[in-house]
Amino acid sequence: MGTLDDERQYVERCKAGLRRMLEGARNNVIVGETVAGDRYSAERLGRHLKSLAKELSEEPDGPPFFGRLDFGPGSAEHAGRAYYIGRRHITGEGGGPPVVIDWRAPLSRAFYRASARDPQGVAVRRRFGWSDGTLTSFEDERLEQGEQAESKILAAEIERPRVGPMRDIVATIQPEQDDLVRAELDASLCVQGAPGTGKTAVGLHRAAYLLYAHRQRLRRSGVLVLGPNRAFLGYISAVLPALGEVDVEQTTLERLLAGVPVTAADTEAAAAVKHDARMAQVLRTALYARITKPAEPVVVPDGSSRWRVHENELRRYVDDTRRESLPYGVGRERVRARIVESIRRQAEARGRTANAAWLRGIGRGVTPFLDVLWPAVKPEEVLYEVLSGSGGAPLTPAEWAAITWGKVPRSVKSAAWTPADLVLLDELAALIERPRGYGHVIVDEAQDLSPMECRAVARRSEHGSLTVLGDLAQGTTPWAATSWPERMSLLGKPDGQVIALTTGFRVPSAVVELANTLLAALAVEVPATRSYRSDGRLRVTPVNALEKGVVAAAREALRFEGSIGVIAADTAVEAITSALWDAGLDVGGRLSVLPASLAKGLEFDHVIAAEPAAIASAERRGLNRLYVVLTRAVSRLDVVHAEPLPPQLSLPAQGQVPAGASG
Repeated sequence: MGTLDDERQYVERCKAGLRRMLEGARNNVIVGETVAGDRYSAERLGRHLKSLAKELSEEPDGPPFFGRLDFGPGSAEHAGRAYYIGRRHITGEGGGPPVVIDWRAPLSRAFYRASARDPQGVAVRRRFGWSDGTLTSFEDERLEQGEQAESKILAAEIERPRVGPMRDIVATIQPEQDDLVRAELDASLCVQGAPGTGKTAVGLHRAAYLLYAHRQRLRRSGVLVLGPNRAFLGYISAVLPALGEVDVEQTTLERLLAGVPVTAADTEAAAAVKHDARMAQVLRTALYARITKPAEPVVVPDGSSRWRVHENELRRYVDDTRRESLPYGVGRERVRARIVESIRRQAEARGRTANAAWLRGIGRGVTPFLDVLWPAVKPEEVLYEVLSGSGGAPLTPAEWAAITWGKVPRSVKSAAWTPADLVLLDELAALIERPRGYGHVIVDEAQDLSPMECRAVARRSEHGSLTVLGDLAQGTTPWAATSWPERMSLLGKPDGQVIALTTGFRVPSAVVELANTLLAALAVEVPATRSYRSDGRLRVTPVNALEKGVVAAAREALRFEGSIGVIAADTAVEAITSALWDAGLDVGGRLSVLPASLAKGLEFDHVIAAEPAAIASAERRGLNRLYVVLTRAVSRLDVVHAEPLPPQLSLPAQGQVPAGASG
């Protein structure tokens, strides 16, 4: 099997392999400039080779491998062979066998799936411990002999302090997570993931796996990752590049839909109506109401001739086109083509040669009539009309009153649009022209999507598949989901499989047990979380002055390694930040202060939850928001409160929850 010194020598062999790969990639860039047959091919080849060289030159200094598999006689194909498993493939010298196998390769699956009960031909699984890029230890599990103990290296990696952006989990993927990561491309999945279960990491690793297994197909159609906000995107931004995948579009839904600047805000009532699925019918009706019945024939001049298409024929073209359910803009061009075709038949019957240039001219001559019959339109023009006046079903008079402007803007150009208007404009844009679709879309925090936002996501994945990530207990928007099958139907994948992850790997048991006491009050059916970890600390501290209590907790937290997040009700953030600065604490390093409304999806080693009662009472789904806040802690949680705690939060006597070992 080899000693630690043997393994360190293998590390040097891997580094040499990476250097060879980089040198080869750079040489290929030079050679590639002369081998392509045409300019287009040369440009494509050049971009690909330069991208590969750049990727290798920016290879992180992390470990070249994290595991090793030694196969025994139980393996028909690999008996007597050993393979190192890492984040990326590293080629062997002189075209020999690779020195490291990519974690996504079929062979690597045994590293995550093999067990003493089902060794899958693996005699020994070795895990490696690293510190600052140096190999420090390893441990072996002799699976064919039935030996499998709890891995200290695995536990240490899971419990490692959280500093900076999110890390990949390739060294710690669990079997139930591996099933989801390696699911087929055509399968749409919904992962109900309790806090700390790794649902976001699973989604990102699935993106990396699909790009590995279906690269050609997805290179054409693309992969899209949708996060809830920019802070979340910054947090996850390093994961895919660390796995060697950079060609993934990562954005928020708001940025994806941003066709106009947002300069206004809706009332809560208006936003609720605009996000309602019935708005799709309102918009479709308003758009297609622009189409009129032909009242006169189309007459197109052609030199001394006049070509005529009568009303009855025009009416048939319009009716036939509408029955075809095409996008509005495509339908307009279909009507044009049918009118031009009618004129072409007339011209050829009279001996006229209808070449391409002549047909284009006739098409231009049809435009003035088409602008009356089936007018061209922009999404903003239709929405301007909808929000300028009242209508009928399916909205009630009160709902119309909520969304229409009190003072109508002078024109479309002077209209001030809201975030909810972006969703409506996207709906209209899709009715006019089909949007770009993706081969796979991953949407995180999907429980907070509105029905209209779900439609926007569904359009992007109509001919692809979805990975939907979320937690019903963390739903905080007025339209948050209470059922995943219903939400999957809105996302266009009613047959998508719903899988629950219930083992928390990042949140300690003491924190999980406290948060679980809120579940009964959240009116959603989700299984309680159980924690993989027995470490961590929970402390509940009543104080007379909130800001002073938070300062004391932050000062004490800075004694520990890792990130610290002070999370408070949005209205309290400014006062708490000032108090921390006044006390001489550096806010913005590893100590952050953030509003509860932006905490979702993030995690910190140490969380100070300031005034839970204020967080719970700040909004309609305040208890859900509190559940989110409490579960951001991955090592220690301080609950600091001057007001009584919400009664739904169950604490033992003296308000102190028993803690595990101090972090």
